[in-house]
Amino acid sequence: MAYFCLVGDHFPLEEITEVLTIKPTETYTKGDIIEKNRATTFSPEVRKRVETDWTLSTGYQNSYDINDQLKSLLNFLEGKQKDIIRLKKKYKLTSIFIIVIEVGKNQTPAMCLEKEIIDYASAIGAEIHFDLYVM
Repeated sequence: MAYFCLVGDHFPLEEITEVLTIKPTETYTKGDIIEKNRATTFSPEVRKRVETDWTLSTGYQNSYDINDQLKSLLNFLEGKQKDIIRLKKKYKLTSIFIIVIEVGKNQTPAMCLEKEIIDYASAIGAEIHFDLYVM
C-alpha cells in the first residue's frame, strides 16, 4: 500500500479536496478521538488525533514492486504540484508519501524508488516514509 498525506495543525479539509479535485481516502481533524482497535481495546485512556490529515491511499495490493502503488498515486496527483505547494505554504502543511510493506513467506518486494517518484516528491517538498511489517 502507498499513500499520500497532507498533514498540519488545523486546516480546512474541504478546501484541499476542492483545490486538488480529488476525493480523499481518509481524513481526520486534530482532536478527533481515535477509535479503539484490537491493539488498544484494553487501554482505558482515550486517544486523540494530534494533527489534521488529508490522505489518498491505494489500499493494500499484492505487488512485488512499490513503484506500482506510487505510480498509481502519481496518476491522481499529476499536474497538481503548484496547488499542493500553494496549500502547503498557506496552511503550513507537510506532505508525505508513505509506503507500507507487508512481507510474508520470505517474499520481499523491490524497494527502490524510480526517478519519476523521487522527482515528484522533491518538486513538492515531500517526505518519503517506509513502514515494513514482516509476518
